[in-house]
Amino acid sequence: MGENILDDVMINSALVKELADVAKDEALLQGVLMRIQESPNSSELVTYAPFTLFPSPVPRAIFLQALEVQTHFNTLVDKISQDTDFLQEALANTIEVDDFTARLFRIHQKILEEGRSQKIVLGINRSDYMLDQSGDGTSTLKQIEINTFAASFGGLSSRTPAVHRHILKVAGRPEESRQILDNNPAAGLARAVAKAWELYGSERAFVMFLVEEVQRNIFDQRYIESELWRRNIPTIRKRFDDVCRSGSLDQDKRLFVDGKEIAVVYFRNGYMPQNYTSEQCWDARLMMERSRAVKCPDISTHLAGTKKVQQVLARPGVVEKFFPDQPEAVKQIRATFAGLYTLDMGPEGDQTVEMALADPDRYVLKPQREGGGNNFYGAEIRQVLEGLKDATQRTAYILMDKINPAPVQNYLLRRDAPLTISNCLSELGAFGAYVRHGADTIMNECVGHLLRTKSSEHSDGGVAAGVAVLDNPLLV
Repeated sequence: MGENILDDVMINSALVKELADVAKDEALLQGVLMRIQESPNSSELVTYAPFTLFPSPVPRAIFLQALEVQTHFNTLVDKISQDTDFLQEALANTIEVDDFTARLFRIHQKILEEGRSQKIVLGINRSDYMLDQSGDGTSTLKQIEINTFAASFGGLSSRTPAVHRHILKVAGRPEESRQILDNNPAAGLARAVAKAWELYGSERAFVMFLVEEVQRNIFDQRYIESELWRRNIPTIRKRFDDVCRSGSLDQDKRLFVDGKEIAVVYFRNGYMPQNYTSEQCWDARLMMERSRAVKCPDISTHLAGTKKVQQVLARPGVVEKFFPDQPEAVKQIRATFAGLYTLDMGPEGDQTVEMALADPDRYVLKPQREGGGNNFYGAEIRQVLEGLKDATQRTAYILMDKINPAPVQNYLLRRDAPLTISNCLSELGAFGAYVRHGADTIMNECVGHLLRTKSSEHSDGGVAAGVAVLDNPLLV
């Protein structure tokens, strides 16, 4: 992401070893924590969440650009979620071949037929970017994706600035230490959830985190929970099984789980097909969607975050349709788009296939999946597309230009991993939170950022997927 101004510190191996020990202790002191892989559902043994020894350089102007455009992306996602014709048209071919998206879409249709039970909309998303370096060495901000469902690390990224500040002080770089920005997405995300809870209007009602079976990354969520408890907002954690077993709607469509009224369902699970282990899980999702509880996200916002919608937005005139009188907003949004190409059946899709087969290293092939580790690169693209060339199955994917960031050197600290310097690539995320009540926007903010860094050997995957580690930007 830029020249590293800490190069002289990095080549001092004795100092690096000492700093790594200090950094791990500081991470534990600050609460940058994860449960261990061997017992992911117990907090008896925890370790530090993987992170970089040093912050990574990020150009200031590009960093600010990502933060400034975020409220426009919040608005865009919210507008898409309300445009039923657009979602129908954008996803028409995808739902023919992608069973998971089709099942979500059926829930969406059912809710539209019945009429939405709740006018309060709560959106939490994270727009992820990389810096694309052109031949002349200049970098531009390019969007990888926007996560509208269970965007993680708002909690842990609130705790990492203190770690890097401390390391830089110990390394004798107090000036750089002061340049590490404050960052507290957990507080901003909790503020949005609290606002939705307040609008729901019952002090006895709970915020329910719908969580995964395996909860290694529990502390990331605990930070948001504790912010809610601080506001005297009662919070519970439940799995799909719990909702299947003890969830019900009363005659007013109020949602009860374990006898407790639920004001807000905050989904941290349900974004992958394997999260739905039985038909009962799908029934539970439908019941929650039908309820009066505020859903974060609701089903239409979930669909607004699909890769196919991302690709359709890149077409001429589409973003413009959602911002008819805001050319500046359109310009800011479009400036972040990388090349995105359809694989729908027909001449345009055929052309995309030919383009990808001719030069697969220039592209990334993306299915409609979240959670990291699902994309195809290089020779894999050729393999997948040669198998699907003329089959409708290809419409389950989109093709995107591969973004080429400049690698930077850093040390990636992981439990039991050797301390070695790596060529690294970073991904910058901006957290957005918004609340709407009917036609009134109550809150629309960028509430913080996330920098994740991985070795340049890895093409795909995030922190929870075990590839990327937490980082902080050092603005240059």
